[in-house]
Amino acid sequence: MSMSVDEQMALLMQGTEYGDETLRRTMEAELRERLQEGRPLRVYLGVDPRTSDLHLGHTVPLRKLRQFQDLGHETILVIGTFTALVGDPSDQLRGRALMSPEEVEANARTYAEQAFRVLDPQKTIIRYNAEWLSKLAFADLIRLASHFTVQQFLARESFAERLKGGDPIFLHETFYPLMQGYDAVALQADVQIGGTDQLFNIVVAGRKLQEAFGQRPQIAILLPLLPGTDGVRKMSKSLGNHIPLHTTPEDMFGKIMSIPDEAMPIYFRLVTRYPPSRITAIETELRSGSLHPRDAKMELAYEIVSIFFGEEAAERAEAHFRTVFQERSFPEEMPEFLLAGPQPLVDLMVATGLAPSRSEARRLIRQGGVRLDGKMISDVEAMVTIERPMVLQIGRRRFVRLIPSGN
Repeated sequence: MSMSVDEQMALLMQGTEYGDETLRRTMEAELRERLQEGRPLRVYLGVDPRTSDLHLGHTVPLRKLRQFQDLGHETILVIGTFTALVGDPSDQLRGRALMSPEEVEANARTYAEQAFRVLDPQKTIIRYNAEWLSKLAFADLIRLASHFTVQQFLARESFAERLKGGDPIFLHETFYPLMQGYDAVALQADVQIGGTDQLFNIVVAGRKLQEAFGQRPQIAILLPLLPGTDGVRKMSKSLGNHIPLHTTPEDMFGKIMSIPDEAMPIYFRLVTRYPPSRITAIETELRSGSLHPRDAKMELAYEIVSIFFGEEAAERAEAHFRTVFQERSFPEEMPEFLLAGPQPLVDLMVATGLAPSRSEARRLIRQGGVRLDGKMISDVEAMVTIERPMVLQIGRRRFVRLIPSGN
């Protein structure tokens, strides 16, 4: 992809957030200076495999790495097989549980596979930071620690809150920024990508250690945390507001359509492949009223689903959504029922309250009054098993949304 320095700057700084205008201007100036050198920059993103279940929020920094990749820069995905043993304390108000090497290794195997749903595997260098961190001696750790003060660590918000509340701060947690900072040294990185919660690790620890080792300090590309489907809190499986990658195109499309209108701009900036000019045009049209929020969200959902599942799947998901929701086959609001596993339809109808008894459930099935996602079920012995949310319907006015366990 051939772009001028100005065009690269607009794309690469799109969606970034620093919380400090001086820091932003510094990072912009340094990035522009290196781009003007006319060489491929060495850019990396570090991910700790503390989970194998990734969601859309995890892909935000991957999307930014892909932008650098498409511009011809050297892109490295660092799998934190050593840092994951400790766990990043940046946004934690309590200490993380230590992971075993076996747990880390198992998760690491799935990380690269899922990352390639965003990154080009032919252009991605995979590195594991155990490669260099495991070789450090205790004397090396003393040398790294000598560049920082205890006050710097205690001033961090997560540590300060714990200290104020009398909660423990474990000594090994202070090693994490040193370890991540040394990643930058080992890679001789020009740029590191991370979330806003990584400011200390990237800007303070990484840049300082690089300078201590005689290297030019890396440029920080910091991105906000993607809000979940509630549009407010950060996307998290534990909060139940996440959009998983391991799901169906229809489920992903529907979940994106459920986000509040005000969350759309940040989704366009952080998750889509759109250039800044197109995103600006969409935001302008939304403000003027020439673009209906529903239509903008349909475009957003189609774009995101096509990234992970392809154009044909996105078309099917859009058609499914229009049939099920937009054309009002089902009401938007209905009770929900968690389906833990395969269950006889007759029992399910009773459990959800759609039928007062098993005999009445059988009668309704025989009369053709029972539908699952719009399809009639006439077998009274039918078993119901689902992999995505589906609607169980009795007659024209009774509905229950079935939710698969773990979704």
